[in-house]
Amino acid sequence: MGYLTDKKVAVIGAAGMIGSNMAQDLLSTGTANQIALYDPFAAGLEGVAEEIYHCAFPGARVTWTTNEAEALAGASYIISSGGAPRREGMTREDLLRGNCEIAKGLGEAIKQNAPGAELVIIIFNPADITGLTTLVHSGLSPGCVTTLAALDSTRLQTRLGQHFGVLQHEVTGCATYGGHGEKMAVFRGGIAVQGAKLTDLLAGGTVNGRGLSADEWAKIQSDTRNGGSRIIQLRGRSSFQSPSHQSIAMLQGRIRNGGYPWPCGCYFSSGEFAHVMMAADTEFTAAGLVGSIPEGTAEDLADLRDSYTHLCKLRDEVIAAGILPPIAEWGTLNPHL
Repeated sequence: MGYLTDKKVAVIGAAGMIGSNMAQDLLSTGTANQIALYDPFAAGLEGVAEEIYHCAFPGARVTWTTNEAEALAGASYIISSGGAPRREGMTREDLLRGNCEIAKGLGEAIKQNAPGAELVIIIFNPADITGLTTLVHSGLSPGCVTTLAALDSTRLQTRLGQHFGVLQHEVTGCATYGGHGEKMAVFRGGIAVQGAKLTDLLAGGTVNGRGLSADEWAKIQSDTRNGGSRIIQLRGRSSFQSPSHQSIAMLQGRIRNGGYPWPCGCYFSSGEFAHVMMAADTEFTAAGLVGSIPEGTAEDLADLRDSYTHLCKLRDEVIAAGILPPIAEWGTLNPHL
């Protein structure tokens, strides 16, 4: 069986549902075969490794360890779901301080053990801020650290497909930007259902004999923003299949230098949206990820500015807690910033 890469991939939080699914996805999709699994929960971690061995993937080189430094040593790619999960009744922001402490430790461990990492994907919430915290402390360039940001866009696509009774891939142009959470910015202009523009559908057009009222569109946006909460209500735990799959698809995009269609978390060092990590249009290049501010209507961009303001508030809370230094001092920890 051929794999896209034989470089080392470290999966952090591998005893959890996201991490264990990522380990399987890396192999079953032919993405990578050298995988280091890390988690402090030894019994659960060994159980994950045993299950992977029992799958009998040809050419698989899977190791497991409760030593984070060992897992990270020499890793080219790092994917971390190793934070506390969101539980019913919690927002992503409720996890802010504890998970940012974890992100700080991860960043420091990457700086010490994997300074040549080509891509780090942060999944655990609130991902925009934990990703930013990891970046600052890792010493890596911004193009080498990103966050999973696709799920808001895929949830929007899901809801529109369900509303119109069409296959999900027949809904195109779905993208949400800014923060991953209730303050995400849903951009409307590029969305189409079987080629019919969303703006035309809101003006009275139909697909499959069904239109879209302003109230229905508002409900779809609300469902998108609360898609993660609904998974918790339905399954009694936070999402794991979708973040696992999309994270591996992101890694494939990095290895192939392109081909990943959804927004990713990107750091902006200057301009109107400086000093945050947020969902943006992303180009995968040999040197890393390059983000760009999306184009949209005045309403779209107003929503993005509102989301940015919310991200700045969360960032500043982490600075006030001493987990991040003041912005002017970030360069002392990471010369790339």
